Amino acid sequence: MSNPLLHLAALPDFDAIRPEHVAPALRQLIDDNRTLIARLTADDAPSSWDGFVVPLTEAGERLGRAWGVVGHLHSVKDVPEWREAYNAMLPEVSRFYAEVGQNLALFGKYKALAESAEFTTLSAVRRRIVEHEVRDFRLSGAELPDELKPRFQAIQEEQSQLAAKFSENLLDATNAHAEYVRDETGVAGIPADALEAARAAAERDGQPGWKFTLQMPAYLPVMQYADDRALRERMYRAYATRASEAGKAEWDNGPLIGRILALRDEEARMLGYRNFAEVSLVPKMADDPQQVLDFLRELAAKAKPFAERDLAELQAFARDDLGLADLQPWDIGWASEKLRQARYAYSDQEVKQYFPEPKVLDGLFGVIRTLYGVDILPDEAPRWDTDVRFFRIERAGDTIGHFYLDLHARDTKRGGAWMDSARSRYRGREGVSTPVAYLVCNFPGPVGGKPATFTHDDVLTLFHEAGHGLHHLLTQVDELAVSGIHGVEWDAVELPSQFMENFCWEWDVLSAMTAHVESGEPLPRALFDKMIAAKNFQSGMQTVRQLEFSMFDLRLHGEVDASAGPVPVERVLALLDEVRREVAVIIPPAWHRFPHSFSHIFAGGYAAGYYSYKWAEVLSADAFEAFEEAGQGRGSLLDAETGARFWREILAVGGSRPALESFKAFRGREPRVDALLRHNGMVTA
Repeated sequence: MSNPLLHLAALPDFDAIRPEHVAPALRQLIDDNRTLIARLTADDAPSSWDGFVVPLTEAGERLGRAWGVVGHLHSVKDVPEWREAYNAMLPEVSRFYAEVGQNLALFGKYKALAESAEFTTLSAVRRRIVEHEVRDFRLSGAELPDELKPRFQAIQEEQSQLAAKFSENLLDATNAHAEYVRDETGVAGIPADALEAARAAAERDGQPGWKFTLQMPAYLPVMQYADDRALRERMYRAYATRASEAGKAEWDNGPLIGRILALRDEEARMLGYRNFAEVSLVPKMADDPQQVLDFLRELAAKAKPFAERDLAELQAFARDDLGLADLQPWDIGWASEKLRQARYAYSDQEVKQYFPEPKVLDGLFGVIRTLYGVDILPDEAPRWDTDVRFFRIERAGDTIGHFYLDLHARDTKRGGAWMDSARSRYRGREGVSTPVAYLVCNFPGPVGGKPATFTHDDVLTLFHEAGHGLHHLLTQVDELAVSGIHGVEWDAVELPSQFMENFCWEWDVLSAMTAHVESGEPLPRALFDKMIAAKNFQSGMQTVRQLEFSMFDLRLHGEVDASAGPVPVERVLALLDEVRREVAVIIPPAWHRFPHSFSHIFAGGYAAGYYSYKWAEVLSADAFEAFEEAGQGRGSLLDAETGARFWREILAVGGSRPALESFKAFRGREPRVDALLRHNGMVTA
């Protein structure tokens, strides 16, 4: 029987792929790679680009694509069968990649190529790939003594398993909690569409009233609009203590955090570094942890006075207008929404009615069409859920890429929003394979026969992930290792995504992508003006919150001594308290367990790298300023000429050159922090 995971030259056949296909396909692909590696590393095998790098890359891509499909399904269809299939093969796949990273013969072939006469004849892009391979072999323990390599491999394998378990625990704990409200007074203030979804959820359980879960489409409306303070407090506590000792012992991520930190510390020391933060920064733009810490503290010094002002205003409003003398964390969202409405005479819920999903997508695709001259058209392909859509991107009639769009929350789908590669652009023996991306969000779905409606924050998230997608899909690099998002420094990878968010604050963009869900009327200019006036509402508090996460992550991986074994969760929480005392203005209760749900750094690849969001935000704000300059006096920042330059110098080149070079090629100078501070309203007269 043909195994669909072995035939991914075209698109994945999600209609045919089953959990039972995973183990046979992955084992065959691993065996194929091992056989090829043995042949390529024979003494008489050439250390050449065509004879060594090309076949190794192509075989690795076949394995990577198959495992990528399995990992994707584990994220968007986390049912027991797929969880079991993924976890069963995770140790073997991790072991193989660790084994390859430590293969001295492979390392020797790359070093021989780097030192050969052929190397000087290679293109700059290919030389960069070889240099990165040599670097990555060193980071993978290739130069370790033979007696230490098994331990290093075991560390990689265990880290992969712990990361998967961390995510699964968080999803299970999120899904386990529900609040059933049976009287109307208990749901006062909550918007009608959220109530309709909550009633439908209760009916599916055979319960009267309304069901509120910890999934974002249900949780956020409660925290922002519910007048019942006790309900907000219960929801807040449940959300804040997910996957902690407050719930089921088997879902407690505390021990996993301690073990992950110990393994990372051991890995770093084996490689000759003082801590994992140093290891993490080797392939990034930033030079060392101290440079990043200085950057975060400089930004915190500028932002904290604005954050303190934001909080003081909220506390005064809560006391004087809402009768809340003791503003608690579960009151922040609700009181902030009340203050926004009082100050700017509009609410998020009012704005949401103007963003029906079809209109938003048309608007997003229109921005992309104007900036880059490409068309996005519906297409057909097998999908993992009937809710998923599929599109192709055309330029002058030629297909240059495809993407899947999975927008709505499901119980079997991990939280958050992300873009991932289904296939990368690559020129092989049979020509160019065009890139394919997954764009995944967790927005509310349609309710009561009406299209889904998005908050403005949802729209920002959609544009953000689309920016990542464009980075992957509009690449013009033919070498797989640096095509699209591959090879881009991690602290620059957020540049295209955060750049796209800026267009969501432009009148000509928003006015073209709105239509009231009931009347069809576009967003009124007066309401838009209120949104602009409120754009930087509490931006100080939002900024220091991100700096808190970034500094905690960096210091956790740079300062906490894990050499003696698993780090006690009390030490992790104590460091977080220390960071909060330095940069935060809102201090959560002592029972809050934020680290237990911090998937970015414990399960998502951002370890000692969460600062990348702020680092890249400097780049993205500065890059967007080029569109502001081009659009002065024209009434629109959708400038095709500047868009063409952004595509050519940023999106098209992927990781084929250093990100700083790409930025300077676009802006003509080094990046500056001024645009970010101005965009966030954190400038003084």
